[in-house]
Amino acid sequence: MQLTELPTPQVLIDRGRLMANIKRMQTVATSGGLTLRPHTKTHKSPRIAKWQLEQGAKGICCAKVSEAEVFADAGISDIRLPYPINPFSATRVMALMDRVKLSLAVDHPKVAEQWSEAMCACNRQLDVLVKVDVGYQRCGIAPEMTQAVAFLSHVTTLPGLRLRGLLSHAGQSYDVGSAEELAAVAKNEAETLRALADGARQAGVKIDEISVGSTATAMLSASEPDLTELRPGNYVYYDRSQVAIGSASLDDCALSVMATVVSKPASNRIVLDCGSKTLTSDTGRGMVRPVGYGAVFATLDEATPDDSLQITRLSEEHGVVEVQNGATALEPGDRVRVLPNHSCVVSNLVDAVQLVDGWTVIETLPIEARGKIV
Repeated sequence: MQLTELPTPQVLIDRGRLMANIKRMQTVATSGGLTLRPHTKTHKSPRIAKWQLEQGAKGICCAKVSEAEVFADAGISDIRLPYPINPFSATRVMALMDRVKLSLAVDHPKVAEQWSEAMCACNRQLDVLVKVDVGYQRCGIAPEMTQAVAFLSHVTTLPGLRLRGLLSHAGQSYDVGSAEELAAVAKNEAETLRALADGARQAGVKIDEISVGSTATAMLSASEPDLTELRPGNYVYYDRSQVAIGSASLDDCALSVMATVVSKPASNRIVLDCGSKTLTSDTGRGMVRPVGYGAVFATLDEATPDDSLQITRLSEEHGVVEVQNGATALEPGDRVRVLPNHSCVVSNLVDAVQLVDGWTVIETLPIEARGKIV
């Protein structure tokens, strides 16, 4: 089947770029002496996760228990949840523990104690990592030494829990203004975790793992000493924001959206059939913030986006494109490709993606973990 035979909008995955991205990140991790544990939130596909494992990944990460259940059903046996899973989900977590090697993150004493109680009630032992805030100010314990070591020590006293180490996500890396700032974020993350691990060990706390996760910093983190694991996710596809950050080039971006021009109300305005239900309303991030809701390639095989075509507005089914400083030759019925600002969200908006080689559709891949939010 050819692309022109498909209805639109369609999410396309370039197979060659996808596999190159998987292999490149695996090589970087292996060369740095780290294990690679990809986060599956980007692709949400057991098939793609298995390709990552075949290339050498140790296991996978999932954000939610329902995501992990999908991948466990597909036969993946080593899953980490780098997310503050609430003990309300203890019954489901223990069911997963019967099928896979499972670990999760904790960052609050009450939550850790409740997990301890749940595990003791069933005579189980759960592997946990303590999440550390390295500057993103989202989840994680503050890295101040005295309080952080006290928390780590407390976790080691809780029956039913086995402390594996430290875990972080330098999400602030997506908002840096220069390559120097990006390098500083990666260096600071590693230094913070190393110092905390050393302090914990001096207090008698065993730290086996130091795990970091961010596509933006992954290439830099791989050369930092004493880290043990990388957890990037977006690298399988990349997106417009990663290009703006400098983590990828346009030629690395494996995911795009094929859309059709459905209306041309004026010579300088067209409307595409991909709105917020397809592209996401996420704005661009990066050193030079991209304008609009995606980069438009004026033909399906064009290599460079047309910067004069700016997606300035989205409604559910409409992508409004304003032509800057002139008119466009595009007419209703013409097809374009769009590079989204954030590919991870796009995966969660569709039931399936099309794996393609040029204009040829190789196969349709279902997104089994789509919508798994609990």
